[in-house]
Amino acid sequence: MDLTLQNPGDHLFIRSVSEAGIQVVHDFYKTSIILSAREIIPDWPVKSIDDIEQRHLERVLELNPEIVLIGTGNQQAFLPPALMMFFYQRNIGIEVMSTQAACRTFNVLVSESRSVAAALIPV
Repeated sequence: MDLTLQNPGDHLFIRSVSEAGIQVVHDFYKTSIILSAREIIPDWPVKSIDDIEQRHLERVLELNPEIVLIGTGNQQAFLPPALMMFFYQRNIGIEVMSTQAACRTFNVLVSESRSVAAALIPV
């Protein structure tokens, strides 16, 4: 699914997401990634929502987000309440959705200059 063909500004954006991977600007990622408007953390060692542990979420905090999007692959799944609390206790908003929805939402939020980070598992 192509999300955008135009460069919307001076921030990172997701150009497309498909079974082949996630394209961020001109770079293509086949593994899970974490990204913000300014930085990409490639090779996030999570292959499914079931793999996510608190230590994996600490990498997201390195980007100092106000909002975190978790893309769970092809289907929406939910984090256990304890992992949701990891963000709530830090006053960070958290949304969990399919990776395609997370990519679309990420693009909207960065275009609004929101402080967002996305942790994305490929579809």
